[in-house]
Amino acid sequence: MPHPVAIHFREIDSAALGAATGRLVLLGDPGERIAPAARALDRRLRGALARAVASEAFAKLKPGEALELGFPAGLPAEAVQIVRLARRASVAEARKAGATIAKALGASGALVLTGAHRLAHEISFGLALRAYEFGAHKTGAPKVFGDVGFQVSDPEAVATLARPMAALAEGVFFTRDLVNEPANVLTTDDFAARLAAMHELGLDVEILEEGALKALGMGALLGVGQGSDSPSKVVVMQWRGGAEGEPPLALVGKGVVFDTGGISIKPALGMEEMTMDMGGAGVVAGVMRTLALRGAKANVVGIVGLVENMPDGRAQRPGDVVRSMKGDTIEVINTDAEGRLVLADVLWYAQERFKPAAMIDLATLTGAIIIGLGHENAGVFANNDALAAAILKAAGAEGEGAWRMPMGEAYDKKLKSRVADMRNSVGRPAGAITAAQFLARFVKPDTPWAHLDIAGVALPPEETELAPKGATGWGVMTLDRLIRDGYERR
Repeated sequence: MPHPVAIHFREIDSAALGAATGRLVLLGDPGERIAPAARALDRRLRGALARAVASEAFAKLKPGEALELGFPAGLPAEAVQIVRLARRASVAEARKAGATIAKALGASGALVLTGAHRLAHEISFGLALRAYEFGAHKTGAPKVFGDVGFQVSDPEAVATLARPMAALAEGVFFTRDLVNEPANVLTTDDFAARLAAMHELGLDVEILEEGALKALGMGALLGVGQGSDSPSKVVVMQWRGGAEGEPPLALVGKGVVFDTGGISIKPALGMEEMTMDMGGAGVVAGVMRTLALRGAKANVVGIVGLVENMPDGRAQRPGDVVRSMKGDTIEVINTDAEGRLVLADVLWYAQERFKPAAMIDLATLTGAIIIGLGHENAGVFANNDALAAAILKAAGAEGEGAWRMPMGEAYDKKLKSRVADMRNSVGRPAGAITAAQFLARFVKPDTPWAHLDIAGVALPPEETELAPKGATGWGVMTLDRLIRDGYERR
């Protein structure tokens, strides 16, 4: 999708600042002088800017927050917004400053004076992320944002730094759009079609239909979708930007476009949010879009299992036994523990076909992870300490909360079944961990693997710092950072 707001980088022009009729945004910090280009404005405002920056009210603001002067006398601007941001601010503070600007942005646009601030590109990134709106199904005129001009000391240098971030923002928006879509729009067919359209960006995209999945032996995945009129699919997206023949990083996503729970049906209260149960597949899609848009120098394959979990006369029942692509049999204790059945077959397929250097799956897998970590952190499970550490480092650098969770033989033993090789659910205690242990049974010993349970962070109940209420796109920034830092050729 196009960016919701157009951002331009320009040279500093004091005359243009003084003539701005929309919003005028300046940076300040207690103890630091206002930028030279703003001093002429301050004279026209009879020292109001300097007084505001020196005020007790401004000092109480947290970095990235703002104080506003409405309809300032002496200037045609409709408002002057003074954002607290020090010259040595962190990336998180700079992005928060951008988000603060975005939340006040309207049709008149804004002119932002960042001058020589070294994080001007990060401010613009935070602004772009927070300006996102999902209004596809609302009647009436959509919300309109005016253009935003950044006055910077070196427009070309800032634009160069911002260019890959624009690709990253578009990947985040793509994920948010997918997660926000209702299930009567984002069917498995529609989801697959949106991914197929990314062929135009340079991705190789294959869609495996039910006949091919049956031939591959994906009985676990097909069992989940057999009660739905929407056909189950697996979509394979390949980006070949690295060295020829180099094993790819594999990203695997759970794509349950709607989850009723099946025969083990969920309570009605809150079931409408199960449109987001394809969040893992959405993140994989957003990462692949970002890699293509920025021309990443890495080999990455994204594979998503697309199904719908519905309770009709054909639906699988508690007590059924299904056979996975790996060949292991699974007793279905709870049809609402369906995501792990989808992932089991896709994980095995990814390893059999691509023999990846490492594999990461993402899924809105368990309510248990929300009980454990709330909506602030995704759960990280891994069989490889180095991979887990790299993911946590990338998440920390991007400001996306993540926390490593334990695994072990004691949890794995709980998966024992009376009638099959394993069961898909063992009840509520340690529910997120036993789900991860189930997935681990479909990971080969020599494959570095991590599982990210994003149930709490994909669609939190309130707005976040960089996203309005709704889908966050959590994970696109983390995985893009992980790929840039650890998998791209130099």
